[in-house]
Amino acid sequence: MSLIAKLPSIIEESREACRAVTAGSFSVAEKIGLGENILANGDNLPFMKYLIEQKEMAGKINLIYIDPPFFSKANYGSELKLHSDKISKIPVMKQNAYHDIWEEGMEEYLHMLTVRFLMMKELLAEDGCLWVHLDWHSVHYVKVLLDEIFGEKNFINEVIWNYKSGGVSKNYFARKHDTLLFYAKSSKYYFKAQQEKSYNRDFKPYRFKGVSEYKDELGWYTMVNMKDVWQINMVGRTSAERTGYATQKPELLMERILESCTREGDICADFFGGSGTLSAAADRMGRRWISCDIGELAAINAHKRMVSSSKDGYIFYTKSDQMENRGKLTVKTDLQPLSVSDKMKLTVTLQEYELNSLHNIPVEAKYLPVIKKIVKEDSLQLVDYWSIDFDYDLITFQPKLSFCKESDGIQISCEWLAKKFANIGIRCIDLFGNSTFHVINLRGKSE
Repeated sequence: MSLIAKLPSIIEESREACRAVTAGSFSVAEKIGLGENILANGDNLPFMKYLIEQKEMAGKINLIYIDPPFFSKANYGSELKLHSDKISKIPVMKQNAYHDIWEEGMEEYLHMLTVRFLMMKELLAEDGCLWVHLDWHSVHYVKVLLDEIFGEKNFINEVIWNYKSGGVSKNYFARKHDTLLFYAKSSKYYFKAQQEKSYNRDFKPYRFKGVSEYKDELGWYTMVNMKDVWQINMVGRTSAERTGYATQKPELLMERILESCTREGDICADFFGGSGTLSAAADRMGRRWISCDIGELAAINAHKRMVSSSKDGYIFYTKSDQMENRGKLTVKTDLQPLSVSDKMKLTVTLQEYELNSLHNIPVEAKYLPVIKKIVKEDSLQLVDYWSIDFDYDLITFQPKLSFCKESDGIQISCEWLAKKFANIGIRCIDLFGNSTFHVINLRGKSE
């Protein structure tokens, strides 16, 4: 049977699967600031059900943008570059971020997406929109499925994102664009047309009556409503917004979608959150946001990106079964009274990090001896992020300071002043996405 003939059964089976989904169990790993934005690590399907049942968010989301796997039949990862004063010549290692390989082929892939489209439709507000970001591998099949789920009349645009980066071939025209399918939940959808320059022929003034014309370094132009082909550069290797995530999309792309389909204060969501580009753009533009990704590396990438830049803050959720420690952190504390103040100074220093197991780390087996050597001789090289709550209430971890690994390493010591200290909470995440939580009781020492 052809794939086209299977599409009706894919939709029907997906409807049944959607009805059978149970809400996932999620716990607060960190609360950053006072904001109620959400960053989650877990399978997006039970997470969406969690939003519907536990957060009462059915019909509340104004925009959903997703950048799912493209059915590219490839594995994606990032380079792991470590520099140690104690270990010379650490090789560049590749760690896996996610795989886009489907054992049962396109049918399995389309089923995965269809179940999620049905859940997204339930989450969208009546004036809400869905943007699905794909490429030539599967976009034509997905368009047919979305026509069935959202209705052909609610298909608004096929937007072509054209870029310069990428490979070339002698056997076909160079593939230099992605396709974004833009659907509305209903005829009430919100849309604000954006403007762009349209240069006059030969860049000379037309001087038509009633037409405003402008001039720049190229010549004369008018302003017109934006077309459905967008020329936006990829995120360059030296770009300030570069996170190192394999399939990162540019913030300018997100900004254009948000400007067109949302207003300030609207709720935006990305359930294949990746490196957190939608979150970053939405936060900066005054939109509320939700981001979820099943990959632990993706989640920590987004967390590192947002922890220092988010204006209002957010809550970082993980699956409840991921809250157990996967490593051990050795910490030194030094508490000293201040002679010129009634406060005390607490100095906290990371001393050692130990992984519980090396079996499930996302690197090739040939690199395991290198990882073992690092664990033994310079274990703090594996720490990618750590944060500390100097007034931990044993319920909600709300860090006052956080530190991210940069190209030149990571800060391993910090200081804090207070009249007294009780419980100190420290959360550490390593380069492979493993989380460790450490609590220190200083109540007797500071009183």
